[in-house]
Amino acid sequence: MDGVPQPQSATRTTYRHGDLRRALIAAGVELARIGGPQAVVLREATRRAGVVPNAAYRHFESRLDLLAAVRSAAIAEVAVAMEKEFARAQRRMRASQVGNDADRIARASLRAVGVGYLRFAFHEPGLFRTAFASAAAAGDAPAGHARADPERAGASGRNPFQLLGDALDRYVDAGLLPAERRPAAEYLAWSAVHGLAMLALDGPLRGTATPVLRKLGDRVVEMVERGL
Repeated sequence: MDGVPQPQSATRTTYRHGDLRRALIAAGVELARIGGPQAVVLREATRRAGVVPNAAYRHFESRLDLLAAVRSAAIAEVAVAMEKEFARAQRRMRASQVGNDADRIARASLRAVGVGYLRFAFHEPGLFRTAFASAAAAGDAPAGHARADPERAGASGRNPFQLLGDALDRYVDAGLLPAERRPAAEYLAWSAVHGLAMLALDGPLRGTATPVLRKLGDRVVEMVERGL
């Protein structure tokens, strides 16, 4: 009726191409942040995006498809955390007027990868669990973390596994790691920090105060540095 305000629908039904997919992934990321991979549900993601449930099927055939996309976004956030930690380390080196020689950069790079990874796990447990959910549970390829994929990359275009590999390559170039010990070193370093993360999130260290976990994390990273 003219002059009478009409009720507005709470459901948004129009998106430009690509916007809905991004909105659904963003909604899925927030669900994962709160409840881990089990919380990523298509119906709830569509509700948060403000569209009818059937709209999601234009972009994701199933919950597993959405979970795989959210998992990629979570992996990218891990990469960003690593990059930010390395940027902080570089600022500290500049502030202390320490020369940015290859040795110091290599050490700072590897430490940033480990510390950034663990701090992300401690502060974003839901996203961390989602990022490293089993490949089968997420409908993903088993080697998904290693492959190059822009959706899993940080600002540098590198994913966490690649950033770790870059740091280890710097170790070799700086003479801190013999070249013959470089092959598969990623898995040795990764298993150490990931093991601590899982002990803290789902194992006997669950509930341990964050400052204590940080100290343990520093020691694990130092152990990796010395043991490579």
